[in-house]
Amino acid sequence: MRLFQNAAIGPSYPKFLAAVRSGVSGYRGLLEAFMTDRYNAPHILEPVMTGDPDAFFTNGDDVPLQRAWAREQGMPDRSSLNDILLAQIEAHRTEVFYNTDPIWYGPQIMARLPGTVKRTIAWRAAPSPAIDFGRYDLMVCNFESILENYRKEGRPSAYFAPAHDPQLDACAANEQRPIDVLFTGIYSRHHTRRAALLEAVGALGSRYRVCFALDRAPLTRLAETPIGVLPPLRKYRRPKSIRTMARPPVFGRALYGLLSQAKIVLNGAIDMAGNDRGNMRCWEALGAANLMVSDEGNYPDGMRNGETLVTYRTPDDAVRVIEQYLERPDEARWIAKAGHAMIRECYSKRNQWLAFQKLVG
Repeated sequence: MRLFQNAAIGPSYPKFLAAVRSGVSGYRGLLEAFMTDRYNAPHILEPVMTGDPDAFFTNGDDVPLQRAWAREQGMPDRSSLNDILLAQIEAHRTEVFYNTDPIWYGPQIMARLPGTVKRTIAWRAAPSPAIDFGRYDLMVCNFESILENYRKEGRPSAYFAPAHDPQLDACAANEQRPIDVLFTGIYSRHHTRRAALLEAVGALGSRYRVCFALDRAPLTRLAETPIGVLPPLRKYRRPKSIRTMARPPVFGRALYGLLSQAKIVLNGAIDMAGNDRGNMRCWEALGAANLMVSDEGNYPDGMRNGETLVTYRTPDDAVRVIEQYLERPDEARWIAKAGHAMIRECYSKRNQWLAFQKLVG
């Protein structure tokens, strides 16, 4: 099949990607720099990873990348990102369009797809009640509660999971891990469970090396400037226990490097998919052979409490679990290695691609 995969780099990653691409030009050079950095790797399909000539990949919101392609094809400078994406699909003669950024590609854009496109699949793993996905043949994600919502709305849907990035195996092999507890992700007061969790675990910083690599929400960034003393902004400031051990966010290879240094990776679902679990950090932490300490819930096959990961019920329980396994390093390492072995075997890129082909078929 002639596969076109479209993804997104979001609002926080571009400045980090710009540094990775320093001195690089041209569409192929910019794309190769992105692929080497491994951002979003669990979602990128095997033919893209291996350079299959029938597979085309891009990030539709990646302005430097898309503008470079358009210039090389002689498109007018005023071309919109949507026009560039459609031109790429047409030039590729795409048969299967797989979009992991469907929010920005509504029915107006989908209606303009070239006639070569026979199958359209979209990944969306968050509630989207006001978004029209009607032009997609199939909606996929790895949260059953969200899939059930799609079915109730009359949309065809199917389970589809991220995959292990084999580049993480080098991280998994590292035995020197000076960071006791690592959390990476966004901090927002709207993520109430996560905020409470970080406040509780942050108290361990007086006895252990705790690292929070936090991407702050816009209001939190504003609240931590001098004008944050104003009453409307105060509630968005991070507690002192979190600020003192927080460091800037990391992405891609920099994230992999941090994972390779950590004994325990703390994970916490945001208020999005009910009791379902399986966010991206699960694949990254298990892939790097971290002991993942995560909130209890319904996990994907193979992710089992006490065998391949450890779960907690409340923030205080998370503190207890973390202390318990830091005092039992051999047991913690055994579970971490079991998690790594499981994710490599059950969620390989090959298995992910075979599952995708079944969805297309």
